[in-house]
Amino acid sequence: MKAIVGGNVIDGTGAPVAVDSTVLIDGERILEFGPRATVMVPPDAEIIDAGGMTVMPGLIDCHDHLMSEKYDILSRWGLDDPASLRFLRTANVLKDTLTSGYTSVRDGGGLDAGFKMAIEGGVIPGPRLMVTVNIISPTGGLADRVSPSGHRNLLYADPRMPSGVANGPDGVQAAVREMVTAGADVIKFATTGGASSRPGHGPRDASFEEAEVEALVTQATSMGRKTMCHALAGPGLRMAIEADVGSIEHGCFLSETPDLIRLMADSNTFFVPTLMVYEFHSTVSPPYIKERALALADAHQLSIEMALSMGVKVVAGTDAGGFVHGDNAREIELLVEKGLTTMQAIQAATGWAAECIGLDADVGSVERGKFADLLVIDGDPLLNIAILRNRDRIKMVMKGGEAFVDELTT
Repeated sequence: MKAIVGGNVIDGTGAPVAVDSTVLIDGERILEFGPRATVMVPPDAEIIDAGGMTVMPGLIDCHDHLMSEKYDILSRWGLDDPASLRFLRTANVLKDTLTSGYTSVRDGGGLDAGFKMAIEGGVIPGPRLMVTVNIISPTGGLADRVSPSGHRNLLYADPRMPSGVANGPDGVQAAVREMVTAGADVIKFATTGGASSRPGHGPRDASFEEAEVEALVTQATSMGRKTMCHALAGPGLRMAIEADVGSIEHGCFLSETPDLIRLMADSNTFFVPTLMVYEFHSTVSPPYIKERALALADAHQLSIEMALSMGVKVVAGTDAGGFVHGDNAREIELLVEKGLTTMQAIQAATGWAAECIGLDADVGSVERGKFADLLVIDGDPLLNIAILRNRDRIKMVMKGGEAFVDELTT
């Protein structure tokens, strides 16, 4: 048994800070949490002194791409390096993501279920994973590997990764079944282009028809899977929200359709704005991508403001931030820059995020019975959210009661 004693606890629910508290841990889970004077610590428990520090839930990224590295076509098509080298680099990314304070991650495409199995089996360290395996889109959509010249990649035939290209209601239903068979915890699909998609397939260009989206969401729901949809604007955004998708990824032009924001609030549809990736695209991407990213910036911020004011839960997802791994907490900082309070931004990466990815029964808050996925921070992120990016301030990262970073007991 372990006891983290004396810390000021931000519990992930939005409640006021619990000053000078004790978190009692039995094995993988939290046994008790409360003011130090009220929690009886067994005499044989290991005491972890967190006096004056912040104790909070492990952070959650609702939209990452842990296997992805670069935007060039060789990397995207998996042609630049041997697969074994890519896998080993990904294992290192998983370890680094955990030690940066992220104890749970929902991967938005590209990571196969074997990595989740390796983490759960103790083969490699890493966060709790929710995998989508691959994105589903129609011919010409995000999942269709077509080069700018029009050539389709016929070399990429990895049996770990079912093709995400599907057309028609029957086709998308079959694709959902294939993803689930391959180990998908959540189904990701795309109903629009995006900032980095090919010319001619941008944020307002729709993919799929309404019947296809309805069939996809219905099939996923029937198989017990949540859905997440890449959708930025226009008809593609509308059809996803009206089909009751679990979360909207990016949603840059939501501000143009207030009725959809109200529907998201009523349906408890989460909003994952992925600000970090647009920061990347607006600075270092090719000219046409940079132009798209800059053109959506004002509408994107307004969308976040309107969503919050209308009761939509805005949650943190990096979209790998231009495949800058290990700095996921920059997304939390950006959410504050775009108008969230520091407490809301912490909820966006803890309690609300756990709800979004469907793990709220086990993670996302400091509560009795939940996994002891915890951070101990030297400082107060409510006063300075940027300290969550400072590895020197992260004194402990605990996942399931086991410390993967420990500067307090060694």
